[in-house]
Amino acid sequence: MSTGDSLDSKLEFARALLADNALAAGSTHRVAVAWTGGKDSTLALWLWRQVLAQAEANARPLALTVDTGVKFPEIIAFRTELAKDWGLEHRVVYSADPDSPPDSSNPLACCGRLKVAPLKATLRELKVTILISGIRRDEHPSRADRQFVEKRSDPDYVQLNPLLDLNEMDVWAAHLGRAIPYCPLYNQGYRSLGCVPCTASPSEHLGERTGRSTAKDARLEQLTALGYF
Repeated sequence: MSTGDSLDSKLEFARALLADNALAAGSTHRVAVAWTGGKDSTLALWLWRQVLAQAEANARPLALTVDTGVKFPEIIAFRTELAKDWGLEHRVVYSADPDSPPDSSNPLACCGRLKVAPLKATLRELKVTILISGIRRDEHPSRADRQFVEKRSDPDYVQLNPLLDLNEMDVWAAHLGRAIPYCPLYNQGYRSLGCVPCTASPSEHLGERTGRSTAKDARLEQLTALGYF
């Protein structure tokens, strides 16, 4: 599938992907957006709201946020305010073992315990069958071959990745050109926001994801296999 080169064509493709695979699935499917509060997943959520509004669907968008307990306060405040402003059904999920501290020295185990396990449990609990993500191919080499529509298992659901062909500049052009809200941390120079222990300050990195934990990014393909986005 080709999205075209212009931002407008990429966004139109994304809306069509969501309409054809999520909206058309009907009431037998539960659709959720994996929303971190970052720029990419916020754009994906904005697109899904547009699709619902254009179809005059009487449904509040369901947004799932996995909170590891060490997120930036600015991200928490942003997502709380936007969830209210946008009228979202917002489910924030936490680890089943909240007293177990994060361990940035072992990102595979840490993300598995604090992100993957609670996400899977919530997908089962809410019977989500379609999950919309904001991942992009250019973020990381392991995402270069990801597909727009992916079947996932344990639990069984379909993941839609409408932003795959967008790049970082596309995302910002969409936000700024369409007045889509974003977390104010980006105005301080951050380009990618994760957990506080695994996100370097803006002065310490150049690339979009080089501010993120290199140990985690080196294992991103393994994390995806475990159930990460």
